[in-house]
Amino acid sequence: MELPQDYPIVERDAVRLVVCDSLERILLFHTREPVHPELGTWWELPGGGMDPGETFVETAVRELREETGIVVAAAQVGPPSWRRRASFRHRDKRHVQNEVVVQVRLAVPGPDVDEAERLDYELEDYFGFRWWAVADVVASQEAFYPGRLPGLLTGFLAGEEIDEPFELWS
Repeated sequence: MELPQDYPIVERDAVRLVVCDSLERILLFHTREPVHPELGTWWELPGGGMDPGETFVETAVRELREETGIVVAAAQVGPPSWRRRASFRHRDKRHVQNEVVVQVRLAVPGPDVDEAERLDYELEDYFGFRWWAVADVVASQEAFYPGRLPGLLTGFLAGEEIDEPFELWS
């Protein structure tokens, strides 16, 4: 698929997290893009870009702490069994990301999100969060990032290896 030539391109490696609590719910952020209100709102997995020299595990632990205040050990981060490449518009740039999706299991019911370490744009973009039952994600007609999350989530949680085709999200 050819990328739209609409904005400067930023390419990076990223990690997304399917955070499961002890009640078998997953954490999603309710998100918007203030620069592109026509995109509406969607539910998004936590995660973000890898810093130079970071492993996917280090990125997962850091991003989860920064975006939610939830602190986990490296041993709680599962293997990168879902691999994907995606592109989306954000803040007048076209992001192209090589993403891995990992599972993180919590031994407690999902805690509230602590926004203290969020970046300024995250405070603007993320306006809510919810711990979703997996069946509710699968059945939902709402928009998600990754876009195929409802169709792939059950297999991912069952340990399937997923090599998702390119997604032009926005």
